[in-house]
Amino acid sequence: MSAQQTIHVGGVWRAAASGATREILDPANGRPFAVVAEGAAEDVDAAVSAAREAFDAGEWPRTPVAERAALLRRVAGLLQRDREEIGLLESRDAGKTLEEGRVDVDCVTDAFRYFADLVMNESGGRVVDAGSEKIHSVVVHEPVGVCALITPWNYPLLQASWKIAPALAAGNTFVLKPSEITPLTTIALIGLLAEAGLPAGVANLVTGAGDPVGARMAEHPDVDLVSFTGGLASGTKVMQAAAVTVKKVALELGGKNPNVVFADACATDEGFDTAVDQALNAAFIHSGQVCSAGSRLIVEESVRERFVAELARRAGRIRLGRGTEKDVECGPLVSAAQLARTEAYVASALAEGAVLRAGGERPEPCEVRPEGGYFYAPTVLDLCHGDMRVVREEVFGPVLTVETFHTEDQAVALANDTEYGLAGAVWTADPGRARRVAGRLRHGTVWINDFHPYLPQAEWGGFGKSGIGRELGPSGLAEYREAKHIYQNLDPRPVRWFAG
Repeated sequence: MSAQQTIHVGGVWRAAASGATREILDPANGRPFAVVAEGAAEDVDAAVSAAREAFDAGEWPRTPVAERAALLRRVAGLLQRDREEIGLLESRDAGKTLEEGRVDVDCVTDAFRYFADLVMNESGGRVVDAGSEKIHSVVVHEPVGVCALITPWNYPLLQASWKIAPALAAGNTFVLKPSEITPLTTIALIGLLAEAGLPAGVANLVTGAGDPVGARMAEHPDVDLVSFTGGLASGTKVMQAAAVTVKKVALELGGKNPNVVFADACATDEGFDTAVDQALNAAFIHSGQVCSAGSRLIVEESVRERFVAELARRAGRIRLGRGTEKDVECGPLVSAAQLARTEAYVASALAEGAVLRAGGERPEPCEVRPEGGYFYAPTVLDLCHGDMRVVREEVFGPVLTVETFHTEDQAVALANDTEYGLAGAVWTADPGRARRVAGRLRHGTVWINDFHPYLPQAEWGGFGKSGIGRELGPSGLAEYREAKHIYQNLDPRPVRWFAG
């Protein structure tokens, strides 16, 4: 495979039909470091045709579950074999630290192993009691068919695995479009699938822009399901395009996630230190480019000043630089456009009355921060309120807003005052309060005295405009299946409904 042959169709690596290419930029210096094929609608058509043929006439949908599970486990082993190489590639492509890249590889490995175990532990179907021993009735689950998988730029390898692993476990074929900004580890993963023995045509990849590649995938009449992770505006377009052919749709569209801190969580020095530390992690991991980032700190008024002062002090000490450099804690934003977007949100917040407590600027270049890199200092904005754009809209940058409350009801109201509903957290030393607040939060994942961990065996997804459907867990597998009721009459006789 040459550097420009990054489209994978029917088991063959190829260039774009048009011959077009795209340079991939290193976010740490803004310079190109890779070249990929720039696909278009005709490349999608070829990929969908290969996936359709592999599903309708190929072996994979009819491969025994044990063999499908074994392939997923082989992929997991190959990921661990190449952990350092893939982690480094993820770091350089997406700008995250090398350690984050390694963790991503481990999480992807866990996802493949989880879905392998899940399908192996299932029964052969759900027997339905029809009320007669002469009737055998069972509900079984079958693969949906050809799946269009569209993934984002912030966690390219992880988000791809959350779709690929259950799709393959269920027996589907697919066409995958990674973000045009960060496609490199996804390309590597498709290579590992082939190395693990996945039949040709089951996994197909088209690199290129959302329009036309993603748009054509969503509308294609031979696609049976589209799974999209990304922004709200793009997700709405995907849903509209998919509606024409009434295909199944799963959407994960981000969030504006509250991190609620009650004063009793800070009553001891250890509790205070932990809550501040976790607030930093919630907001600034991967420079805030996380769909579940705790970008809204909602803190009880009685501890606000102490909490925010310490938070701002620590935010100002975060070591910012190229993710592969030693001791760097936070990398650059992924692109010049994302940097400009972040700056615009901070400017609007200050114009609307927010108080800057930390960051709010591009740091000076230095040995670990090359000239031209998309770096932005971790930013804390105090005295924010719900009418501000920066509070209501997803920034996807290292920006933390601070709101305050006096009562539990106020805390819950603020936390739920968002059109999104992906994730949130509550910090308190009171177990009863923890359960009450967690029960009232309208978010798909709620952490108590923690932030960010997820489990492959637990569903991931959100309420409201955070999307529809779920990834991970049993529901994540169910997204890639159709339920079929098979009713067998063991003693058929004439009905005599009509006298005849």
